[in-house]
Amino acid sequence: MKKEYIIVLGAAGNIGMYYLDYLLQHIDNHKYDVIATGLNDKYPYSFYNGAYVELNITNKEDFKKLPQEKVKAVVDFAGILPAYDNENNNVKYINVNTIGTLNVLDYCKDVKADRVIYMQTWADLNGYLKDKKPLKPYLNYKPIRTGDHSVYCISKIAAIEIMKHYYEEYNLKYFIFRLPNIYMYSPEKYYYVNGEKKYISYRYIIDKAKNGEDIELWGDPSLGKDIIYVKDLCQMIFKSMFCDKKTGIYNAGTGIKTTMKEQIEGIIKVFCPKNKKSRIIYRPDKKDCDDFVMDISNIKEDLEYEPKYDYKAYLEDYKKEESLNRFIRKW
Repeated sequence: MKKEYIIVLGAAGNIGMYYLDYLLQHIDNHKYDVIATGLNDKYPYSFYNGAYVELNITNKEDFKKLPQEKVKAVVDFAGILPAYDNENNNVKYINVNTIGTLNVLDYCKDVKADRVIYMQTWADLNGYLKDKKPLKPYLNYKPIRTGDHSVYCISKIAAIEIMKHYYEEYNLKYFIFRLPNIYMYSPEKYYYVNGEKKYISYRYIIDKAKNGEDIELWGDPSLGKDIIYVKDLCQMIFKSMFCDKKTGIYNAGTGIKTTMKEQIEGIIKVFCPKNKKSRIIYRPDKKDCDDFVMDISNIKEDLEYEPKYDYKAYLEDYKKEESLNRFIRKW
């Protein structure tokens, strides 16, 4: 029997590389072939030597390079976001995130793919943060319409509304994962905020702890975040490829809030030298962190998902991945 294809778009991005690695470890190779895609002429990480297609989702012609039948799932990590865009280019967000996604959906429709799996930003619910309640997966959109995430978020919302249309019109199954910050080790330590290059905050704290330096805790130490490790995200995406549901919108999370105090204490425990522990310097005069927790009840029910990494387990595995350093780009 001929194998079905699983296509991973944006496979060289930070999350895409972890998912491709997870997929290769868990997929039934007798039933499925995996095809990775990206903007480079070859895959830039040494852990993967499988089928690869250079593909730009804004170019419809590129999709002719992909299989034209027996596509089980298209997992879409392709896109552009403010954290990796120093230009904060609104036209680019629309062209890539909206029109590019439309091209993906047209490909799925034309080849009769079974399902598409898409990464949404949690910025579509940021207007609810002030309510201090768990973020429900099916809340109406409530983006903040100022700042560098505004048009980016709108471009992603538009893509999802088109996706819903394709389900109603063409019966293309969709599974959407709303992503807050996804915690992981990668060689990149910086991102952009309103076009300005910044140290990623948790990477900064980890580096301070490695040197046993004092660490400032800004704002209210009891505020915190739902911290999800990339490998738990990979688990839920993988489960969505084979579930018998037709659609789903899911919050990527653990359902648990880890306070800033707990976050820093955990980092000190895991990363500080034994003979030189960092001190926590409380700075209540500084800006509070975003305070939120994800409601993940529907993903537990639909996909039988249970987080495998609590906060300490994530830190320990992060440390292990850093020592292995598997994701250094080769050119």
